[in-house]
Amino acid sequence: MILKRLQVKTPQVGLLTNSYIICDEKTKEAIVIDPGGEVERIAETLDILEAKLKYIFITHCHADHIGGVAELKRLKDGKILISRDDAEGLYNEDINLAYYINMEKPELEADSRVDDGDLIHIGENQFTIIATPGHTKGGVCLYCEKKGMIFTGDTLFSGTWGRTDLPTGNFEEIINSITNRLMPLPDDTIIYPGHGKISMIQDERNIYLELKPKDF
Repeated sequence: MILKRLQVKTPQVGLLTNSYIICDEKTKEAIVIDPGGEVERIAETLDILEAKLKYIFITHCHADHIGGVAELKRLKDGKILISRDDAEGLYNEDINLAYYINMEKPELEADSRVDDGDLIHIGENQFTIIATPGHTKGGVCLYCEKKGMIFTGDTLFSGTWGRTDLPTGNFEEIINSITNRLMPLPDDTIIYPGHGKISMIQDERNIYLELKPKDF
């Protein structure tokens, strides 16, 4: 497996979002996660890898994560995947908040809607969808058990969690998602977040243990 992280700037405002390219070395099948902008850089990297784009995977529907989806689809094809509960946010500005960052209103439609437990295959690599509502109601993570890696979007960052004061966000849900869906993963699972630096499950667990109810 080849993994590339590109910190891409969202159109117009220049917010930095982590976009990831995963390419199977044998088949050259590839998936791009959260192409928020700078599509030419993403496409150029795919060309260098001689990759065939199979999927454009969206962890959640906020504008800084979907800003480059339409252009990437036009240039490289690839099926757009998003969770069933966040699919409306691809075209609803009240949910994706494109206006909030002065970005043009996206006009997108998913090719497929994914659900918790669904499997995605990129060549010989298998990824599992883990539903993690809270930042948005349809936020999901993409987990590869074999490689010990998880792509968490804006659910889990190094040292903190995603904000929950935006449309469809919920604080209790995000803490529940992190505590019950992500923290049980193996200690050495590498966390690839939607913004900021990479971390590991073992380095984040103590934060969420402190938030659990105490038995006295």
